[in-house]
Amino acid sequence: MSDRLTPRRALASVSDKTGLVDFLHRLKGVDLLSTGGTAGVLREAGLSVIEVADYTGSPEILGGRVKTLHPRIHGGILSRRTVADKKDLERIGTVEIDLVVVNLYPFAETVSSGAAPTEAVEQIDIGGVALLRAAAKNFDHVITVCDPADYRTVLEQITKGGVTLEHRRTLAAKAFAHTAAYDAVITNYLIEDGGLPELYITAYRKGRELRYGENPHQPAALYLPIGGKGGLGAAEQLSGKPLSFNNYWDLSAAWKAVCDFDGPAAAVIKHTNPCGLASASTLERAYELALEGDPMSAFGSVIALNRVIDKKTAELIHKTRFIECAVAPDYAPGVLDLLTRKKQRRFVALDDTGSSRGFEGRFIPGGLLVQGVDDEWSAEERVATERTPTEREWSALRFAWRAVKHVKSNAVVLARRVDDGSCWLVGVGAGQMSRVDSAIIAVRKAGERASGSVAASDAFFPMPDGVEALTGAGVTAIIQPGGSKGDEAVVEAANRAGAAMIFTGTRHFRH
Repeated sequence: MSDRLTPRRALASVSDKTGLVDFLHRLKGVDLLSTGGTAGVLREAGLSVIEVADYTGSPEILGGRVKTLHPRIHGGILSRRTVADKKDLERIGTVEIDLVVVNLYPFAETVSSGAAPTEAVEQIDIGGVALLRAAAKNFDHVITVCDPADYRTVLEQITKGGVTLEHRRTLAAKAFAHTAAYDAVITNYLIEDGGLPELYITAYRKGRELRYGENPHQPAALYLPIGGKGGLGAAEQLSGKPLSFNNYWDLSAAWKAVCDFDGPAAAVIKHTNPCGLASASTLERAYELALEGDPMSAFGSVIALNRVIDKKTAELIHKTRFIECAVAPDYAPGVLDLLTRKKQRRFVALDDTGSSRGFEGRFIPGGLLVQGVDDEWSAEERVATERTPTEREWSALRFAWRAVKHVKSNAVVLARRVDDGSCWLVGVGAGQMSRVDSAIIAVRKAGERASGSVAASDAFFPMPDGVEALTGAGVTAIIQPGGSKGDEAVVEAANRAGAAMIFTGTRHFRH
């Protein structure tokens, strides 16, 4: 017995009517059932249609909220084509339905448009979801089509003798994924912010496949949140070849870094760590200082700026030896004409972070870790040493404390304030297994600039050695969370060097 199925009776009820008329026109000899708006469109196109309300003998009620929820409809879809099931259908006066063409009310689109809650709730589809699930459950006997993109393949298979069981199963899986994603969007819309939910439900749709992941042997794709808006995934790329997996990851780190500063800021990122970061009174000055942080490491970097790129800043970017890509809220008129003269560079416009209820997650084998976003800045700023920071040091310390959050742990950064009030990173020690090694690397990166700089550490110093490495290079003030058993010895080391030390009470690990 062939596993192919050629439909004899179809039910069509869709919000997205793209390609529907042509699809159903090409289904020869198929009886059509349909509902309100869809039926009207099909009749206008010259198709013979039976209204579901006429077929069931039950008119639509509650302003259209109930149309297809009827035994004569669901019995016809769920029938297993056994003798017993056929008798049940005969008893209620219905027949088998073997093709269900349904897509759902545009709930996500309605929410994204800023609709009022009452309007959004009316776009929660009930009957359509029930039809799709019923048809998908009975894929042995029913073809389920929830996406207009599948019309062509279904027609091709019908012309070759019918839709195969394998393809019906694929369509069923797609329908269940479609309804699951639909429910996820509704859930996240209705749930109120109140901590971590008992069930963490998200839905993403493949935006595009990437050439590869972190390495050429790893497949990769960009997925976009269904019902979401904004964010880096949906940002507008204005030039160059498509962004890669690593480009997206680095751009994300760069954008988060500059968004933590109120004034004009620029970040130069390599492998998600800032090799340069600065905040100044102008974007041009911020970018100039960020680039000077570690010019050697800046080669092949990703940059972010938190203001519209003006002509002067664009001229500096254009002169930069080599950058992979850049992200900014926008670009002043004419600026892209200059920036895109070097064809290999990619420029992206992004006007918001597109965050999702303040959560972020990471996959682990067999699980998902979810946490709140690290946006806590309520530092207590307690002076722990004999000496209090100068006004100049305070400014640099507060900059360094925001900067160190964006460096992989263990993280130690050195920063300076210049006469015009700008602050910039001059040394970064990232991702080391011991904190003293991070301090040593930060000092080495800073070179002569370490003398007179301030330092920030993302977590406490367990022993004095890290502080001694910093003060020995001329660091005059240090900001760190405190809370170590070795705090007393660490403070004593700072006092011996005449350095100021601030305890924040807040940690900024970034694994």
